[in-house]
Amino acid sequence: MRGLTIVVADVTPERFRTALSLATATAALGARTRIFLQGEAVTLIRPPITAPNDPAHKEAGLPTLAAHYGEALALGVRFTLCQSGLALTGTQPSDYDPETDYAGMISVLAGLGEDRLVIA
Repeated sequence: MRGLTIVVADVTPERFRTALSLATATAALGARTRIFLQGEAVTLIRPPITAPNDPAHKEAGLPTLAAHYGEALALGVRFTLCQSGLALTGTQPSDYDPETDYAGMISVLAGLGEDRLVIA
């Protein structure tokens, strides 16, 4: 199966939740899976990771945004944060999970290989 690279270009938690669903499903099937958080979207995985609809998801037996992120990490999904996004949001690499990568869009595209590219 071809790999998948998802570019998250929006700070909406529900769009990120959809990207996580797609990423975890792809990783569970054994394909290389990467999520690149562009611009202000870097804040989506800065602790504490929460979303306004988390209580409804939990009540329905679905994972919270933080739990879904944890599942993605456990399945081997690689997260890359936009270097410009860090500068834009005033955050530092130390604010994030130590397994997180940092790059720009050119590096992400250069490493695309045969991956499918999805914008979320």
